[in-house]
Amino acid sequence: MKTIAAHQSKKVIYAALAGNTLIAICKFIAAGLTGSSAMLSEAIHSVVDSGNQILLLYGIKRAKQQPDEKHPFGYGMELYFWTFVVAIMIFAIGAGLSFYEGIKHVLNPEPMGDPTVNYVILILSMVFEGAAWMVAYKAFNKERGDAPFFQAIRHSKDPTIFTVLFEDSAAMIGLIIALMGVAGSHIFGIHELDGLASIGIGIVLAGVAILLATESKGLLIGEGADPLIVGDIRAMFAADKRISKTNEILTMHLGPNEILLNASFDFIDGLPAEVVEASISEFERKIKERFPAIRRIFIEAQGWRAHAADANGAQTES
Repeated sequence: MKTIAAHQSKKVIYAALAGNTLIAICKFIAAGLTGSSAMLSEAIHSVVDSGNQILLLYGIKRAKQQPDEKHPFGYGMELYFWTFVVAIMIFAIGAGLSFYEGIKHVLNPEPMGDPTVNYVILILSMVFEGAAWMVAYKAFNKERGDAPFFQAIRHSKDPTIFTVLFEDSAAMIGLIIALMGVAGSHIFGIHELDGLASIGIGIVLAGVAILLATESKGLLIGEGADPLIVGDIRAMFAADKRISKTNEILTMHLGPNEILLNASFDFIDGLPAEVVEASISEFERKIKERFPAIRRIFIEAQGWRAHAADANGAQTES
């Protein structure tokens, strides 16, 4: 799967932020004029989405900080932390308030005012959200390459893209639910439908929050590089006649475009120390040239028996 540029991620977020801010203002006006619970839930949803995009931009900025003594590997993984915070906000604020408003209006249904403004705002919101969704979808397609859609989401290391894509998808679904609730209340006079639509929006937001939390948790605790990258590196070592056995290859994403590689292998017997040192330098150069995202490389020369003994000892202690 391809790696997407940071400026592309920002483009997606800025597009979503601009759209959600304008839409939120319009939805609040419509909710105030008509008293619609579904419209209020949608307005809250848009505000939460706008706040989330600001958090993601902040996370991108923080992730660019240079390494220091406290964080020798840099701050790249801070982006994953803020993505997790976004998931919590969607669940706690977006879903929570939608459930609250929905239950309140189901228990105490009230007829809404002239719904015309709701219809206008909802349709315009669909246009704006659809445009923002297309920006995010095109960026995600560039990142995933030929990988299947859901597999690409599971393997993606750039949470900004799939977070905005999830949010915009939830927004489109929420708008459809809100439109159905407003129309049902207006046409059939069943005012509980407006509250039920708000609950439906809350369910959608809760689902998105759980999905985002699951994906960001994997990144936050440390995910390895793409198996294809690891396979290519393993094949490179296997084809080299100076290496008798590859002991171990470990990778971890320190950020969307920064990978840590730790490799251990057994050189053939009798190889001079200076040749081993030159070989390690050569491997590092080749790996970085082929995989620019691999920024930090640690290569260990160790006999396979000693490595196996160390591994067995570590397992015994655990």
